[in-house]
Parts: sequence; structure tokens; C-alpha cells
Amino acid sequence: MESNNILKVAAIQADILWENVQGNLGKFSRMLDTLSPDIDLVVLPEMFTTGFSMNPERLAEGMDGSTVAWFKQQAKQRGIALTGSFIAQENGRYYNRLVFVEPSGTLHIYDKRHLFRMGEEHNHYSAGAQQLVVNYRGWRIRPLICYDLRFPVWSRSRNDYDLLIYVANWPDSRRDVWTTLLKARAIENQACLVGVNRVGSDGMGLTYAGDSVLMNAKGQPLAASITRNDEVLIAEFSMTDLQAFRSKFPAWHDADDFSIA
Repeated sequence: MESNNILKVAAIQADILWENVQGNLGKFSRMLDTLSPDIDLVVLPEMFTTGFSMNPERLAEGMDGSTVAWFKQQAKQRGIALTGSFIAQENGRYYNRLVFVEPSGTLHIYDKRHLFRMGEEHNHYSAGAQQLVVNYRGWRIRPLICYDLRFPVWSRSRNDYDLLIYVANWPDSRRDVWTTLLKARAIENQACLVGVNRVGSDGMGLTYAGDSVLMNAKGQPLAASITRNDEVLIAEFSMTDLQAFRSKFPAWHDADDFSIA
């Protein structure tokens, strides 16, 4: 994979049409049309084709379904990497599954580890068990999903990634938690970070404020949402700046050793 000192990332914050897969694929296609051709990576919200639905029996797709086909087509056509999560079905189980598709068509998957108990997600979906690091354009990228944000052990860096991504449907009522923990994860892991949340309201009556942000490893925003509307945020991450900071302040050398059961 070609190395790239600068990684230009677009985060698409949007109001998701409730349980309307084709409508959302069309909407996000139109939002992708607004991007400049120099974007390297585009990040979409959690369950971007349906909203945070507990109806996987009606909405789940296989890996040969329309959503994965759309990911591959968009990535190839636009020459970008594209990531976000959708409702997947595999071997009789349902997953809140993130896919990361490269322009070549290479596909990586991450199944949400921490299922949101308070929304009964654990009663409808199976939890993932494997972390993911994608090597893309010389950047090591770890994507995670929404409720994973509350569990720092799962995201803990051992100097094994450079960019941390959270895709979410994070309700307005807990927006302070979202913004606080995103900043903490960037700082404690000395990693660049992208947090993409939806806006609007869903079929369960929950509202979402967005608060999407792209920040550097010091927790300083490079681009941040200022509206509760559909919005595209763009920032450039510098590997030179990241490595200089880690070299000057190598806190990761003193991290505690641990293993995840």
C-alpha cells in the first residue's frame, strides 16, 4: 500500500432515514458527490442505512447484499476508502458490522464488541470478538462503533495504530459523554481520531445532536460540527506531526502491560 504522510479524511454527519436502506444509499451517494477528488478516506455513521434499529430480522443483509456492493462500487469509482456500519447477517446471526473498503475492493470487517444493553442491542445482535487494524496509505487505522467508546481497554493503543475511528448513533441526551470521551481516547492513546455521529431523530423517538469531530493526538479539534444538520467535515492528518509528538512525549513506553480475555 502506498505510503502517504498526509491523510485527508471526510466525515459525513447526516440525518438517517429510518429503516430505509435504498433511500439512505441514495442520500449518502449524493453527499459523496459533493466531495473533492483528493479525499483519501470517508467515514459514515453507525447503521447508516437504517438508523439504530432493533429489527435485524427484516433489515439484515448478507455480505453479498446491496450495502456491501454499494461500498465497493463507491470506493472504486471515487478512488477512496470508505467505512461505516450496517446490519449484517452471517451464519444465522446478526451483527452491527463495520466494513472498511479500499479503492482496490479489499474489504475489512469489524463487528461491534460492546452491544448497547440499555437499548437491548444485546438481545438482537451478536457481539464481535476481534479488534481490527487496517493498514491504508501508510496509516494504521482502528475503527470502533458507538458504545465501544465507553470501554478504554478495548481501544487501548500499544503503539499499534495511528488513527482511531468511532462511528455512532449517540443520542443528544448524552452528548457531553460523547465529546468528553472522544477527547480522552485521543489523548490517552496519542492517536488522531475521527468521531462521526448522526443528526435528526429516529423511529424510536431519540434525537441526535451530531457533534462529529476530527482531532489530533493532543485532543485538539481540526474540524468539528457546528450544526445539527447534514454536514461534511474534512481534515488533514499529518504522520510527520504525529510521529514528532510521539517522539517528544513517548508516554506509550510506560503503558501497563495487559491482555484481553
